[in-house]
Amino acid sequence: MSNPPLRRRVSPAIPPAAPRRVTIREVADLARVSIGTVSNVLNNPFLVAPVTRERVLGAIAETGFVRSTAAHQLRGGKSRSIGVVILDVANPFFTEMVRGAEQALRDEGYVLVLCSTDESAERERHYLRLLEEQRVAGVLITPAERELDALVALAGRGIPTVLLDREAGGHALCSVTVDDVRGGELAAAHLFELGHRRIAFVNGPSSIRQCVDRRRGARRAARQLGLVPDEAVVELTVPALTIEHGEQGTERLLQVTPRLDAVMCANDLLALGVLRGLATAGIKVPDEIAVVGYDDVAFASMLSPALTSVRQPKFELGVAAAELLLEESRSHAHEHREVRYEPELVVRASSQAAPHPRTAAASSARRRTQS
Repeated sequence: MSNPPLRRRVSPAIPPAAPRRVTIREVADLARVSIGTVSNVLNNPFLVAPVTRERVLGAIAETGFVRSTAAHQLRGGKSRSIGVVILDVANPFFTEMVRGAEQALRDEGYVLVLCSTDESAERERHYLRLLEEQRVAGVLITPAERELDALVALAGRGIPTVLLDREAGGHALCSVTVDDVRGGELAAAHLFELGHRRIAFVNGPSSIRQCVDRRRGARRAARQLGLVPDEAVVELTVPALTIEHGEQGTERLLQVTPRLDAVMCANDLLALGVLRGLATAGIKVPDEIAVVGYDDVAFASMLSPALTSVRQPKFELGVAAAELLLEESRSHAHEHREVRYEPELVVRASSQAAPHPRTAAASSARRRTQS
């Protein structure tokens, strides 16, 4: 007769003790002071005698006490959080700009709440509503929409709002900008000066002000040389300023513009996509097609060939925006203003003089064969 199977007895699990916050009363008891004295050490230390203050700080260190900022905010109405709303957190341009803002605000005791809209106006509205519900002390934003009425209304409700890389356009808002019309002009003029007469401009949506301004600059450069802008600058609009859309746009360009000999892009991510698309098509840069980007992000100089780009003072933009926000939050007499920077063209290997006519003709013939 076989033995019955052994049954394993499982003891009921004992749930772990729930973590518990140290209370301000426990700190007060350990330091042998009142709760009010502990509160003064945290918020108004100059009111507490040095010996007592040191005793309270020692009790805080011993217990690991962390005060509730949310509760403090509800009592005093002051937040130490700043909302930062940008178009694309994956874009190194915005990363560097946020780093500048973070440095300026960190020194003043603020923490950043970062939101990426992916160029979506709907997502922007969602984030702004959440940030306002959290009672942030201010908002730094690169708007996804051309209209700024919602941001003006936000500022009117007592939340200082500063535009990052976008003009206020007469609205009661501070802004930090770069002259993007001039930047577009620098990029296009560089290619025209090298002898190129038919430039493709891979651009983003017209809802993004920077894209509109860079287009204006490219067309202005053509007019200044006596060229017809519609013939000298062939624009291709893509849905978003990403590497993928740059690569997809290159395929379309080669199909519809066989005589193309230069490409300028609205940002460096698009330019990287264009370089990938041209490499896939077997077209050499800069021997057959010159490429110019915009922003001069960190990887631009590391590409092969290194990317010619329009440099913006990204870190400085963030610092200046944060300083404007701090000024506005501290003074009711604050006057809105714009801090404006000038862009700079950085020439690298991806652009060079227009190819010899025979080379250009051979390149065009090969593209027609490929298509």
